[in-house]
Amino acid sequence: MYAVKEIFYTLQGEGINAGRPAVFLRFAGCNLWSGREEDREGAVCRFCDTQFVGTDGMGGGKFPSAGALARRVADEWPKGLGAGKFVVCTGGEPLLQLDEPLIAALHAEGFSIAVETNGTLAVPPGVDWICVSPKADAQLVVERGNELKLVFPQEGAEPERFEGLAFNHFLLQPMDGPDRARNTELAVAYCKSRPRWRLSLQTHKLIGIP
Repeated sequence: MYAVKEIFYTLQGEGINAGRPAVFLRFAGCNLWSGREEDREGAVCRFCDTQFVGTDGMGGGKFPSAGALARRVADEWPKGLGAGKFVVCTGGEPLLQLDEPLIAALHAEGFSIAVETNGTLAVPPGVDWICVSPKADAQLVVERGNELKLVFPQEGAEPERFEGLAFNHFLLQPMDGPDRARNTELAVAYCKSRPRWRLSLQTHKLIGIP
């Protein structure tokens, strides 16, 4: 049984794949925060800006099998656009639920699979694009992948801590919230001083799409 908050078709809003059409498969649940405001202060991750509690979002629900969920994802991809199928598995923490049967079922539907994870759980074989977003107080298990996307600034998660890891791309994403403008200035300055890092903006928020 897979518990899914929402499934929807949009453009990837951030990271190296920004602007790419994708079906977002947002799983319910996370291992670093319950998702409830009353628990935020004591959570490992206290700055999350995503709703992932329950299964009541658009296209969400409980799916009894990998095949059923993969077919529901495929239904979101526009008919007649066979090429370039791309699904982003996110959360919450998608690796609490994304498993080899679902990966196989999504591949059978023709999708390339990306995962956006906090990096505290091992990635199953077969994922095509691995994006890790480390959190300061969480043990990092996934130390290689396609992109490391660090929300910045985080005390205890300074960018230089991660530069020795085996990722193809290193991205700084300004932390959202009341200090977003200042955090963006800090991220810009850091990228200019350390060219290994590239700025990642949440363009979906800037243009008002899901």
